[in-house]
Amino acid sequence: MSVISYSQQDPQFSQYMFNLAAVNPGYVGSTGMICLSGANRQQWMGFEGHPSYSFFSASAPVRPFGINSGVGLSILSDNLAFNNDLGLSATYAYRLSIGSGTLGIGIDVGLYNKALSATWYIPDIPGRSDIQQPDQDPSIPKESESQIAFNMGFGLYYNTDNLYFGISSTHLNQPKIKFETATPYLTRHYYAIAGYRFQLSNPLFEILPSAIFKTDARTNSFDLSTLVRYNKKFWGGVSYRAGDAFIGIIGFELFNGVRFGYSYDFTTSDLGNYSTGSHEFTLGYCFSLSLDKAPQKYKSIRFL
Repeated sequence: MSVISYSQQDPQFSQYMFNLAAVNPGYVGSTGMICLSGANRQQWMGFEGHPSYSFFSASAPVRPFGINSGVGLSILSDNLAFNNDLGLSATYAYRLSIGSGTLGIGIDVGLYNKALSATWYIPDIPGRSDIQQPDQDPSIPKESESQIAFNMGFGLYYNTDNLYFGISSTHLNQPKIKFETATPYLTRHYYAIAGYRFQLSNPLFEILPSAIFKTDARTNSFDLSTLVRYNKKFWGGVSYRAGDAFIGIIGFELFNGVRFGYSYDFTTSDLGNYSTGSHEFTLGYCFSLSLDKAPQKYKSIRFL
């Protein structure tokens, strides 16, 4: 008897609105500043070997040969039970002015390392001599393996002062992980994102609704979020992931421009009976570099 099940391979982030570079390469350079961002997620606490993700990205606007562009670098660490993945990628986005906004056409290329560190166990059953051991089953990888594959993604991202939306795909080439006894692959994941900034009558307050839809053509996930931001320094809000969790989000920006955020997932699926929820932390910093020459100072000839 056999059973087939499906689940997403890409990690999910509750504070996706602060880590758009993780899902859409067209985003890089869209802020017009050099940006550093990171996120760490501890999912489904209470389970041994629960999912743990970390993501870091650095991006900047550039103008090679006068062409408006964005470039970026990112690192993803994805750990689940005995599975440890590490992804490194470089991103380029061509930025095209359309109407009151800019369209980013982005691509990322890099390497994806999938490593296994497991102990396969098959119990002894009295009277059964036909049960294969893990090393005899060609569909079970060895207990310790590590392989690297070429990986790429593509995305379109449009943004104005108040609006953004985009579509993208990760693992566009569906890279195969060539273990010695098995060849799993990373299936394509598709994303659609959108967000808007509503300025209230009180100029200190803004409402920031956003949404993200994720699918690998087998399973789907949809998040709908609303944040309220005060003086562009403090924010808080809620998010709902259909069939999975209610999420509380808070954050603030320090005086030097460093942004910190925290979210907690209240699991609503059956996993909530065994999990104490999910924690996620984000950190970000954006700044500009002035390339203008410093004003020259001249001494008065009277004092030479």
